[in-house]
This record gives sequence, structure tokens and C-alpha cells, in this order.
Amino acid sequence: MIKKMSPSENEFDIPAKNCYRMVILGSTKVGKSAIVSRFLTGRFDDQYTPTIEDFHRKLYSIRGDAYQLDILDTSGNHPFPAMRRLSILTGDVFVLVFSLDNRESFNEVQRLKRQIYETKSCLKNKTKENMAVPLVICGNKGDRELQREVAREEIEQLVAGDEQCAYFEISAKRNTNVDLMFRQLFAMAKLPNEMSPDLHRKVSAQYCDMLHRKSFKGKKPKDCDAYGVVAPFARRPSVHSDLMYIKEKAVGGPQSKDRCVIS
Repeated sequence: MIKKMSPSENEFDIPAKNCYRMVILGSTKVGKSAIVSRFLTGRFDDQYTPTIEDFHRKLYSIRGDAYQLDILDTSGNHPFPAMRRLSILTGDVFVLVFSLDNRESFNEVQRLKRQIYETKSCLKNKTKENMAVPLVICGNKGDRELQREVAREEIEQLVAGDEQCAYFEISAKRNTNVDLMFRQLFAMAKLPNEMSPDLHRKVSAQYCDMLHRKSFKGKKPKDCDAYGVVAPFARRPSVHSDLMYIKEKAVGGPQSKDRCVIS
């Protein structure tokens, strides 16, 4: 039985520069949560459950360095435009999902791509780093080829000329190209490839402490050492925290906290 961690145990020694947020966007019933489930657990659930907004956190130790990846699985209905905008402003990497057998879901991805670039452009600190938004577009349900409604040529046109945007046809159900897609996303964001599901050892929650012990009980980490664990009881940062983070990015000032803390 997993013990609930105390607040002091929740404070991981992770530099702010190693903390990232991945935002998953797309219409309803396109498989966003199924992709997140594949990423976190390697499993696929056939039962559809509408998502309002789900927040997950994964912690890594990769060659002795600690990383934190927050994952925001958003609603396809986006009933609150202000929250959608907040999610985009706080996102570092994005996964846009449509279903290959649903034309309107592809149209929504086109709108979302424009919205991300337009929303990010409002940041006053328009450095090259801030303007580059690592983004992958996923055509999910590739196992339904006979019901396809979106031509490959249209998709290629959407990503053409954008070095920070890649396209993958995947099947969350069959786990086809899912890991490859995440590897490409992390490569564009200059994050370790070992953050993708198939390239690190998955450990259980009771071994969380090993992720922030650089010595790993006195042993020097090997070049191939990579561990990942899903943080239990992770909660989405408050709206106030997100707004403060956006303000710091907009003015280009130093971050108020040098470290990331599980809220």
C-alpha cells in the first residue's frame, strides 16, 4: 500500500530549468486521455470518460539529473476560454490530437495551432526561445484506415515549413507510433529522449526518493541510468501561481523560485 507523502517529502530538489508542462489539446472523443494513459501507464482503456481537466506529474532522474514533467489533459469542449488561454500560456510543449475519421476534429486542430501561436505571441519577452513552440500534431485512431476523412496532403500542408511542428499518425489503442511521437516532441524541446515511455526504467511511487538523490546511495550514475515515476496525489498549481509564472515570462525577469515544488 502506497503511503501518502508529507509536504516535506513532496519538495523535490529539481531546478526550475528542468521543470516543464506538456498540454494536450483537441476535440472530444479523439483519444487525448488514451494517449496520456499510454504515456503514464502503458495501458489503454476502451471505456470513454469525458475529461473536464486532468493534471498529472511525472518525475525523472536521467543520468543523475532530476526533471519534472507536468501533463495537462484538457477538455475538448473548452467551456471556459480564459482557462484555455491560461493553459496555453503556461505550456512549454504541446500535443494536438485529432481523429483521422473525424473531419471536424482536424479543423479544430488547425484552429488550435493558430491559437497557440497567437496566444504565445502576446509575451513581451519575444526571444527566439519563447517564440519557438515545440508542438506535435497527432492523427489518432490510425487503426481505422477505411473510415479516414482527412487526407495526408492536407496534414502535410499544415506542418510544412515549421521546424518546431511535427506530425504523426498514431493508434493509442494499438500503441502505434506513440513513443516515437513523444521522442520527437522532447527532441524539439531539447529535453532528454529518455523522458519518452520506452527509454527509462519505470519505478513505483515508494521509490520516489531515489529521483532527487544525486548520489543514488553513493553510487555514481551510469550514462544509461534513467528512471521515471508518476507522482501520486499531484495537484494542478493554482491559477494565481500560473498567472505569476506568466507574468515572469512576459517581462523576461528572473523566476521568483529557483526550484519546482509539488503543490
